[in-house]
Amino acid sequence: MTNTTQIDQIAERVERLLVRHEELQRTNALLTQQLQEVSHERDLLKSRLGAARHRIDALIDRLPQGAASKEVG
Repeated sequence: MTNTTQIDQIAERVERLLVRHEELQRTNALLTQQLQEVSHERDLLKSRLGAARHRIDALIDRLPQGAASKEVG
């Protein structure tokens, strides 16, 4: 095997590695974007859950005292 053949093989391998690296960078960027979107959605849902709990607590507080104890018993 000549040096030129070895150099060509190494160059080809380096090119494949560079292509793979670029693919991984694009994939990582997409995953980072998806993570940000999912995190934002999670935060929005947690906020809505908190608001719903607050409204339910307010409705429970407005119930007559006797109604609350009848439901428990």
